[in-house]
Amino acid sequence: PAVNATIGGIVDGHEFAHGGCQCPVVEIAMTVRGKFLVLEGIDGCGKSTQLRRLATWLPSSGLMPPGAGLICSREPGGTALGLALRQLLLHPPEGLAPHSRTELLLYAADRAQHVQQCIEPALAAGNWVLCDRFSGSTAAYQGYGRGLNQALIDQLEQLATAGLRPDLCLWLALDPLEAAQRRAGEKADRIEAEGLAFLGRVHAGFSALAKRPGWQQVCGQACSNGLRKIHDRPIVCWGGGPWQGLAIVMCNFGCRSPGARLPICRARGGGEIPSGSPFY
Repeated sequence: PAVNATIGGIVDGHEFAHGGCQCPVVEIAMTVRGKFLVLEGIDGCGKSTQLRRLATWLPSSGLMPPGAGLICSREPGGTALGLALRQLLLHPPEGLAPHSRTELLLYAADRAQHVQQCIEPALAAGNWVLCDRFSGSTAAYQGYGRGLNQALIDQLEQLATAGLRPDLCLWLALDPLEAAQRRAGEKADRIEAEGLAFLGRVHAGFSALAKRPGWQQVCGQACSNGLRKIHDRPIVCWGGGPWQGLAIVMCNFGCRSPGARLPICRARGGGEIPSGSPFY
């Protein structure tokens, strides 16, 4: 399958280079709607690194149908308008930081543009979208972190997304203190600079969200073999080779092409999955 990892795709580091362009849509001759996968978690949990590894692994995983493209994006900042909003949200001029409700509205505006311009057209064309953050981050940061009314957040989300929900949300769970240690020495943006108490509330929010249908918790600590070495291990490994555990999770959530058979996968105990199981 084709992969878009340059325009609207992935670059090194914590940032993504969209260049202010519209996310590309790869047209394929098929009617199957694409899948929408999201990585969530506090900064420092390894989302950006694991997203890059997923972008490399997914096209050859057997999960994507032939001809499907893979679009990599992020929030905020997945569109040209989103890049401007991202700057206002994370790096505003001194003394011009948005208030909590203003912040919520700006995130909703970013998401509405992102869904309409990038995500929905890609999915409708049969392509897959892999995104760093989506609605879960708003619920965790602005709801649990800021203490804003959840009913108001839900209303705005419905308006911004038109009901679009990810097929699978992967929450990389990591203690806020360890996440802060991983990012020691790096310049914090406005949200990251809120402190450990704020991040603790956000972490609790993600923990609550992860109990909802469509979410899967992944141990961020298990992904690492020491600070800044999260890339040395696959995001999930229940036996078998790298990423096969994630393949099982994704199949369980229906994230596979019809009739596709995965390469040999192994279950939690290390045993092979029977060929007649729903994971194939």
